[in-house]
Order: sequence, then C-alpha cells, then structure tokens
Amino acid sequence: METLIHNLNINDLDMNAIDEGAAIIRKGGTVVFPTETVYGLGANALAETSVNRIFHAKGRPSDNPLIVHVSNHDMLLFCIGEPLSEKAKKLIKSFWPGPLTIVFKKSKYIPDNVTGGLDTVAIRMPNNKVALELIERSMVPIAAPSANISGKPSPTAPEHVISDMGGKVDMILLCSDTVVGVESTVIDISGEIPIILRPGGVTKEDLEIVLGEVNIDPGIIEKNASPKSPGMKYTHYAPDAQMVIIKGKNISSKILQMAGADIRQGLRVGILTIDANKDKYKGLTVISIGGSDEEAAHNFFNALREFDKIGVDKIYAEALKEEYLGLAVMNRMKKAAGFNIIEI
Repeated sequence: METLIHNLNINDLDMNAIDEGAAIIRKGGTVVFPTETVYGLGANALAETSVNRIFHAKGRPSDNPLIVHVSNHDMLLFCIGEPLSEKAKKLIKSFWPGPLTIVFKKSKYIPDNVTGGLDTVAIRMPNNKVALELIERSMVPIAAPSANISGKPSPTAPEHVISDMGGKVDMILLCSDTVVGVESTVIDISGEIPIILRPGGVTKEDLEIVLGEVNIDPGIIEKNASPKSPGMKYTHYAPDAQMVIIKGKNISSKILQMAGADIRQGLRVGILTIDANKDKYKGLTVISIGGSDEEAAHNFFNALREFDKIGVDKIYAEALKEEYLGLAVMNRMKKAAGFNIIEI
C-alpha cells in the first residue's frame, strides 16, 4: 500500500491536507494523526469494514476495544445510548478536550468491532488542532488506537509513526512530538464510585478534585488480577530487549551489580533512569526519562524505542512512585516488563 505523508505546521495548518485525510476517512480508509497523548490510527467509527482495517494494520486482537474520538457535543450524543449523567457532565466540563476517555453505554450506531462486543463505548475529545479538524471535517466519529504495531511502544514522534505504519495505512498526518506522551486515562462512571480502567494523562488526584472518591481497577496495577477493561489484558509497550524493573531504596548498587554480571556474560545492557540518578551509571548505556513525572510520561515510550535502536539485550529500569502521572508511567513500565519486578 502506498501511504501519503503530509508534514504539518501546528501554527499554520495545511487545511487541504486535512480535508484530504477527512475524505479518506469518509471513503473507509485509514489515517494516522497526532493527538496530545500519542499518535492515533483512525478510521470511521460507524463503519465496521473501515474499523477492521485498523486491526489489520496494527495486528491487533479483535476483542481489544477501540477509543472513539469526537470533536463536538452532538457527535458524542450520537455515539452514546444513555443520557449524560451529572458525573459525565462534570468530567467533560473539566477535562475535555483532553486526555480523558469516558465509558458510556453505546448507541446502535457503533459497530460491535469498535467495542470488542461490549455494550459500552469509550469516548474522548482530543486536545489537538489536527485531530479536532480531521474529525470535524470527516463529519464522523473516528475510532483510533495508538498508531503502533500491536504490543510495541506507542508512537510519540513522527519517526515512530513512519517506522510502524508506513505502507500499512492510506495517509499519515505528521506534526511535532506529542505533548503528554502516554495515552488517555480511561474511567468508568457507571457505578457509585468511579473506577479508573487505565491510568493516563489525567491523574487520579485530578479526578478526585472533580468527582470525590475514585478507585483504581486492581487489574491494572497488580500482576495476577484480571483487568476489567479487555484492552488491558494484552502485553503492551514491550521493547525488543528483556526488561526488569528494580524497586525500593538505594537501587542503583543492585542495578550495577546485576548489569555487571550480565555484561561479563556478553550481554548488552541498558539502564532506564531519571536525571537525578544518571551519573551513577557512568560507562553504561543510560537513558534518562527526565526530572519530573511530566517529563517521564513524555519521554518513556521514546526511551524504549531508543533502546531498540541501540540494540541492547536487557534493560534495567528504576521504578517511579505510583502517584500522579507516575502511576501512568509505572503502568506502562510494568506492562513493558511483563511485570518482571525485583523489590530491594
């Protein structure tokens, strides 16, 4: 498949290119586009055959639900099969457009392959000019998972998208690197106490300011618990190398000890750390994901892809505190490592 590629300037958008992408969506094709979280692989959310092209391009399991992206209030109401609750109204007012996905009862217009056969649909309004213009000009909601090969790190930069999706989709709309760097938070508000089904760009602490008590689905933070969201049951974000998370106090000495043993066996070792600790690993292959939770979220997936480029055999990753955006980063880190964690 020949993939059309447009490089866009977010401050001076080429609307002809976006109109071309919108026409492809309406005709049943696939378009990769930037959002504030990661790049998305989009198709018409109302057309079953179009949605199937997403699964084919990604190599994604068909029971893994997709998030539907909307650009306005009327489009949201068209997709859902229930009145907006007071909780939903509060969340929409506080966080849309933005990195929050809300689970609703689906309307009859949403095909089953979008929702993995569930009677609910996950919807968000992205906070990105290209994404919103593409949806608006397509005149249909767009189903869009991350634009990566299924199971691999999500794409946060143009080169990631071209590497994974070139030749597999009809069009790629490129812009700058994404801002948030991890996917949206997914929240279920159907019960008395809302439940986070996937931590992401909106933190638990942010949500509690608006809703009060909010719980976290144990399946996304515990190795042996079954996640409520089917989309969280698969291995995600995995680099090519084996990845081990080291958790506890004074972990650098343990990492140095284990890395040294691996190097003596001829393995190429990478260290994933933060700015404050990177000088502890002089002489080793080190990638820092920054000095704050926001920087860690922005840089995490790119760091995994950099290790793939370097060609390491094993990655030792320092655990972060599981609070605020650190919770979202640690969720991805655990999935990337297959919950291979050593506690000191």
